[in-house]
Order: sequence, then structure tokens, then C-alpha cells
Amino acid sequence: MKSTIATALTLIAMPAFAEPLTVYAPDYFASEWGPGPAIEAAFEAHCGCEMDYVTGDVLPRLRLEGTRTGADVVIGLNTDDAQRARDTGLFASHGVEIDGLTMPIAWSDDTFLPFNWSHTAFIHDTTRLPDPPASFADLVAFDSDLSIAIQDPRTSVSGLALALWVKKVFGDEAEAAWAGLAPKITTVTQGWSESYGLFTDGEVDMVLSYTTSPAYHLIAEGDATKQAVLFPEGHYVMVETAGMIAGTDQPEQAQAFLNFILTEDFQSIIPEGNWSLPAKLDPTKMPEGFSDIPLPETALIYSAEEAEALRSDAIAAFEAGLRR
Repeated sequence: MKSTIATALTLIAMPAFAEPLTVYAPDYFASEWGPGPAIEAAFEAHCGCEMDYVTGDVLPRLRLEGTRTGADVVIGLNTDDAQRARDTGLFASHGVEIDGLTMPIAWSDDTFLPFNWSHTAFIHDTTRLPDPPASFADLVAFDSDLSIAIQDPRTSVSGLALALWVKKVFGDEAEAAWAGLAPKITTVTQGWSESYGLFTDGEVDMVLSYTTSPAYHLIAEGDATKQAVLFPEGHYVMVETAGMIAGTDQPEQAQAFLNFILTEDFQSIIPEGNWSLPAKLDPTKMPEGFSDIPLPETALIYSAEEAEALRSDAIAAFEAGLRR
């Protein structure tokens, strides 16, 4: 009898956890090869609750749904889309103490909480291209026989990061830089997977990706021939974030998830779950192999407001440069 009463009181005391937490996430995140399933299992064990992913193109869905959204939490928005997401007015403060982050940039955003990051980079195969360009300027001026696959900045977050990277490095000469790159760009794909597949199939010499991409080949395949080309001008940093919907009807559970993000249980999933760098994890606890991945000395990034203000100009430079 006492145990029955105790069980009933427990259920009454946890009304916020009665329904599953709904988390909007990109397709890759919740796929069987993404970090989502392991994060879901870890969080459910941590909180004694349930969560469900709703996948797709997150920001357009949020903008369409507005205050009718069924999301409690959104994960996978990146810094270059943060201002557009903030402008929806749908997000609450994340309410998480941020200290001890292991990112190369300062973080002060009280709406979007970082969970992983990487530098944008061009990847090459040392057996096919043993002497890659030594700098971004060298890449622009490099032999036109070089073949590169990139992603479209109008449809891809990594493509947008490249457009902003070019803008950051070349400034008012961004269009001219794109014109220099144009003869070497053999393919512009809608998303990352298409262009990376061309690279791994040997159809192009270099591909736009991330400095952490070689970690996958090294750890999962035992292949050390895939390397990031590091430029002295610096590399643009992509940070992925999570945020809580202000109108959630599961505020306690949503906050519990955000609080979970910077814990070791969550962060330790990121390296081999997302082949990226955790926002907060002791470097000594990184999987073996990540320490063998060289990283650039200089990290470049725009604030969310700057990225949004420069988006149109950066894309216009891309379009005009490739038409020259």
C-alpha cells in the first residue's frame, strides 16, 4: 500500500515530464549514423523521461509554424543562422551557466547554447594531391587543373560558411577571389554529402568540409591520407547550437535537456557521433586519433548579427565571381 501511494505521489510530482520532449533537429543529427540516437538514450537515462526528434530543415519549419510550433527544443542551428532564428521571437534564454568551454572563440549568447564546433576547411588526399596550396591566396591563384567540389551558400550551411570565410579573408576583393576559384570549382552541390561523395570517389582533388573530417577516415577507416589544408589566413569556425522554445509546455524538461548539453555524458558523444569537436570536453577525454588531427592557429568567425548583415553580400560575391 505504501509503495502504491509513493508511486502515485511521484507521478503527481512530475507533471512536466508526463509527455515526451519534442526536439526539432536536422536530418543528419537524428539519423542512425548521427549523434542523436546516443544523445536521446543518454538523456532519457539521465532524466527518467522520453524525448522524440522531429527532423527536417529546422529554421524554415520554425518560421512557417511560428507560435504554433510543436517544438520544445531546437538543436542543430548554427551561428550563421542564429540571428534569423532569434528574429522569430520564438526562443527563450537558455539559462545555462557557460564556463570552461573548449572552443577557440568567446561565447556570450544567452539564447543559443553551443554543443559542437569545427573549422571550415578544404580536404585533400595526399596520394592524389601531395602538394596542396599553402594559403587561401595560393588556392585562388593555383593551377586551374585543380578540381574542387563545394556546397552552394544559398542551400547549404557549410556553403554559407565558405562564402563568409571568403568575405572575411578577402573583404572587398571577395568577388575577385571567387573569380579566381571559379575555374577550379567543378561542382557546386546543394549539400555537403553530395560533394564529399565526389571527393571520396576520386572525382575531385579537394572538397569543402571541416578540419575534423580526417578524424573519421583515420579512426573509422584507418586511412591517414585525407588531410585538411591549413591556411595561415585562418579558418572560419562553424558552431552548432541548441535553444529552448519560449512557449514550450514542457519547460522543466526542456531546461533539463539544455542543462544536459554541456555535461560530459553529452559532450563525449560528439567526437565520434558527429565527427566534430565538443563545445566543452577535457581534451584528455577525446577519442584516440583526434589528437593526430592538426588544427589551424587562427579561428575566424562573425557574430550572429554580422553574419546576417553580410549574408547577402557574401552570396552576391559568390554568384558574381562564378559568372565572370
